[in-house]
Amino acid sequence: MNEAKLIRLWQKSRQQIIIAQLAPTFLLITTAGLVEQVRDAGQVTVWAVIGILLASGILGALAEYTAAHEAQAVAKDLSSLKTKSTLAETIVKTAPWMHVVKYLTPAIFVGIFIALFVALTR
Repeated sequence: MNEAKLIRLWQKSRQQIIIAQLAPTFLLITTAGLVEQVRDAGQVTVWAVIGILLASGILGALAEYTAAHEAQAVAKDLSSLKTKSTLAETIVKTAPWMHVVKYLTPAIFVGIFIALFVALTR
């Protein structure tokens, strides 16, 4: 595969990471602002909201993880090219930061989810 195609794949992976963050982030922010109202709506609503947060978070984390993993594979392919543009070299150098997307971001979600779980179930 040539450099231009690899760079397009890198950009596509980055876009997928950003899109995968939107729904879980929106749900976490909304839930944090509505803890009292959700609790007042009863246990069924509380558990439904917890389930929605969990499902959205798991799917979002999986989408982010796979997109980041694919981006790292693209960077590896870029690194094997004999001649590289400055952009390709930059992608190769920044690819290790995708570990933040793969591991730290889901860990932060888990922490926020636990805090909301406690707030909703007390």
